[in-house]
Amino acid sequence: MDKLRQFLGVPVIPTVAVTGEGIKDLVEHIPKATSPGTPVRTRDERWATIGSIIDQVQHIDHRHHTWLERLQDASVKPLPGGMIAVVVLICAFLVIRFIGESLIDYVLDPLFNSLWAPVVVWLSNLMAGSGFLHDIVVGKVVGGEVNFVESFGLLSSGLYVPFAMVLPYIISFYLVLGLLEDIGYLPRLAVLMDTIMHWLGLHGYAIIPTLLGLGCNVPAVLATRILESKRERFIASTLVSIAVPCAALQAMIFGLVGERGGQYVAIVYGSLLVAWVILGIILNHAAKGFSPELLIEIPPYRLPPWRIVLQKLWMRVYGFLVEAIPIILGAIVVINMLYSLRVFDAIANFTAPVVTGLLGLPKEAVTSLIIGFLRKDVALGMLAPLALTAKQLVVASVVLAMFFPCIATFVVLLRELGIVNMLKSAGVMILAALITGWILNLIL
Repeated sequence: MDKLRQFLGVPVIPTVAVTGEGIKDLVEHIPKATSPGTPVRTRDERWATIGSIIDQVQHIDHRHHTWLERLQDASVKPLPGGMIAVVVLICAFLVIRFIGESLIDYVLDPLFNSLWAPVVVWLSNLMAGSGFLHDIVVGKVVGGEVNFVESFGLLSSGLYVPFAMVLPYIISFYLVLGLLEDIGYLPRLAVLMDTIMHWLGLHGYAIIPTLLGLGCNVPAVLATRILESKRERFIASTLVSIAVPCAALQAMIFGLVGERGGQYVAIVYGSLLVAWVILGIILNHAAKGFSPELLIEIPPYRLPPWRIVLQKLWMRVYGFLVEAIPIILGAIVVINMLYSLRVFDAIANFTAPVVTGLLGLPKEAVTSLIIGFLRKDVALGMLAPLALTAKQLVVASVVLAMFFPCIATFVVLLRELGIVNMLKSAGVMILAALITGWILNLIL
C-alpha cells in the first residue's frame, strides 16, 4: 500500500463496501486526492504506466483452488451452473413460502382473528351494522363474524390484505433476494443467463430487474436503468410489467389458486413463463436498436454481515408499506363509492362479450380487472366471493397478472420510457393478456 501511494502521489485507502471499513478515512482524504505536476500522457503511455505500477506493487503466488473457488467457477458454466441455478431457485422458492406461510399461520392470522376481529365487530355494532359509511369503514360483517378477505372495509380488508396476506411474502422474498445478492450468486446467475436473455433482446444482467420484479414491479422497472440501450430498457420493462407477478400478487395466487391444488398454481406460473419467452422473442425482432454484450464484475462468494442484509430488508419493506397501504386504502374507498353508484354494473354489461365470450369469466370479474390498475393483489382478492371454478380462477389470475400494471408501476413506466413507448408497452400488455386468456380458456 505504501509503495502504491508513492507511485500515484495520492492517498490510497483500502475499503470494504459491505462492512463500511475504510469509508470514513476515504471521505476524509478526498480533499487530498490530487497529484500536482503529473504530466499529460497519451492513452498508450498511461496504460503502460499502469501496467508498470501493478507489476511493482502486486505479487501473485501460485496456489490450488479451494472448494469454494471451484464452486464459484462451476456456477457460471452451462451444465453445472444450470443445475446449481435450479437447486438455488427451488430452495429460494421453498424458503420464501415457508417463511411467508409461517408468519401468516402462527403470527398474523392469530393476531387478526383473536385481537382485531372483536374490535371490528364492535365497531360494526356501534354503526348499526349497515349503511354507506359502515361499508367503507368496516365492510361486510355476516352473523357477527368478519371475513377479512371479502369484507372489503378500511379496517378489515384494508388492513388484513397488506399486513397479513402480502407483507409476510414481501419480507420473505426480499430477505432471500438480499442474501443471494450479498452472497455473490446473482452476478453469476446473470452470466449463466446471458445466452438465454440474448434471445429476448437483452443480456444476462437483465435477470436482475426480472428477479426484483418478483418482489415489486416498481423497483424492477427502475432497475432497468442498468441496461445500456433504450431498446433493452423498453423490452425489459415491458416483460417485467406483463409476465413477472409481484410478491403481493403472488401471495394472493398462492392463497386463492393454491386452495384448488398446486397444479393450478403451476399452470399460472407456466403460462406467464411461456408468455415471457414468446413476447421477448417477438419484441427482440420488432424493437429497433442494439443490445450490447455483458460486462460485469463477479465478486467472490462470501457470507454477508446480517446487519447489512437486515438494513436492506427494512428499506425495501418500508418502501412497500409506504407505497402500498395508501393505495390499498384509497382503492377500497373508491371501489365502495363506485359500487354505490352502480358504475361497475354498467362497465360489466358493456364488456361482457369479451369477458364472458373470450375469457369464459362471469361479467362480475370485470370489476377485478379494473381494480387491478390500482392494486393487483386487492383485485385478485375480489375474485374470492365470485365462486369461480378452478379453470376460471387460473384464467383470471393470468389475465390480471398480464393486464395493466398497478398504477405505481404505470407511473414509473411513463417516467422511464416516455409517453410513446409507454403506450406501445400498454398496447402489448392488453393484446398479450387477451390472447393468453383466450388460449387458456380453450385448452383447459
